[in-house]
Amino acid sequence: MAHLFEPFQLREISFRNRIMVSPMCQYSCKDGLANDWHLVHLGGRAVGGAALVMVEATGVTPDGRISAADHGLWNDDQVEPLRRIFNFLEQQGTVTGIQLGHAGRKASTAEPWKGGHPVAPADGGWTPIYAPSALPFAPTSQVPKALTAAEIGSILQAFAAAAKRALECRAKVIELHAAHGYLLHSFLSPLSNRRTDEYGGSFDNRTRMVRETVTAVRRVWPERLPLFVRISATDWAEGGWTLEETVALARILKPLGVDAIDCSSGGAVPGVRIPVGPGFQTGFAQQVREQAQIATVAVGMITSPEQADQIIRSGNADAVMLARELLRDPYWPLRAARVLGHDVHWPAQYERAKLK
Repeated sequence: MAHLFEPFQLREISFRNRIMVSPMCQYSCKDGLANDWHLVHLGGRAVGGAALVMVEATGVTPDGRISAADHGLWNDDQVEPLRRIFNFLEQQGTVTGIQLGHAGRKASTAEPWKGGHPVAPADGGWTPIYAPSALPFAPTSQVPKALTAAEIGSILQAFAAAAKRALECRAKVIELHAAHGYLLHSFLSPLSNRRTDEYGGSFDNRTRMVRETVTAVRRVWPERLPLFVRISATDWAEGGWTLEETVALARILKPLGVDAIDCSSGGAVPGVRIPVGPGFQTGFAQQVREQAQIATVAVGMITSPEQADQIIRSGNADAVMLARELLRDPYWPLRAARVLGHDVHWPAQYERAKLK
């Protein structure tokens, strides 16, 4: 029976345990460039013993950022700052990962601590923003431009180009962001996709953008390296994307070269009541894993070592991704190993603090 600290393998990449750092937006970039904040933020979690450290949602185009302070990989100047960070992560024995995404109709907003509201071009935002249909996310949001087929093709090329740059940075895992109401998710959900062409209407049409993005990225992403997709397993809203559709999509994505589904939820539309609680999304990971026969990652209010270990031991998921808990404690994996009775490697510089 697998446990939290049992290594596992995807393609040619070995993870030293089942603990992963979730991509967490830091809103700390200028012109999409990583900097010392990211080195310390990401490096601290690698020193803390996580198996995979995932860089925040990274814009594949400038207008695909959530905010002007987002990280990006749309030009070659953004490669070297991230490669410097990834070199440090690798030295700590951590697998390097990056989430690639496009914010869609949630683009051009302020940082959360500035209110997260839409930002006009005069204030540092931009227009147009893009979506499958010209439907704003909220009444106060900017009305997006419905993408043309040619513009969709350009975005697919941007995802592939960003994946090639991620490889230059020494990334070993790519995750495509198809959750939380951002562009790829907004194609999946009938609540945001009202198209009548080949990208809208039926399940096959609504999933086309995700499938084509996976295919475009897999063409340039080496066979030896894993590819994840983060999906909102349900919109938590009537008439929205469902868990059954998530399972069906996962079955399709596996032969296209996807190795793991990162199972989150929500974000398609505002004002939805979500039954938030400890491990509230774990059941999604379990059902996708069992029904689609693909590796899954559980996320959402996973806080204690015992809880994380039980998720793995019960077969609910192959790994867990932690976010807020790792903000509170970058060394959570080292503490979890002690709590669960595993003797794991500590950095030599920290050995004197290791509790026996």
